Amino acid sequence: MNDLTDLQARLRDQRPVDWDQLPDFSLYMDQVLSYMDRQVIRFNGDDGLTAAMVNNYTKSGLAPRAEGKKYGREHLAYFTAICVLKRVMSTRDMDLLIREELQDRPVQDGYAAFRQSLDKALNITADELAARTGGQELDDAALADAAIHFALLSYAAGVAGSRCVALLRERKEPVSKGKKEKERD
Repeated sequence: MNDLTDLQARLRDQRPVDWDQLPDFSLYMDQVLSYMDRQVIRFNGDDGLTAAMVNNYTKSGLAPRAEGKKYGREHLAYFTAICVLKRVMSTRDMDLLIREELQDRPVQDGYAAFRQSLDKALNITADELAARTGGQELDDAALADAAIHFALLSYAAGVAGSRCVALLRERKEPVSKGKKEKERD
């Protein structure tokens, strides 16, 4: 199996578990960090969740505080979303989206909606990868073309995501009338 075939398989198969499959008992920090490595697709050890990140995310209110020194299902749901989103958006934007998604529903429902959107995105990407590779090893030029293609898809999706966040922020945090008038001058 070549590296891109492995990637395609992981895009199709490696998903965060359903709410009911999250541990129904509390975990300590090192267990949370280990668990999160199975929740998201990673290829190296440099982009994983760290204890310092967990502390910063909880201190800033992006994720709920630990209960004692233990973390439960709700924490794992938040950290799963954070681990995925931190690769493509700022903490400020994540905070707005996570709060908005969980504002009027239980964490379990927000986590299910997040997983559903992630499933669609991963499947679309796996389909695009399959179309580009046809299951074959790519030469350097084709690999570079594929890298540009996926980087541009990421750019386009990032622009759309950033604009949606900006529109949402405008609705949630309207700029005062006096400040808008000063900005126009």
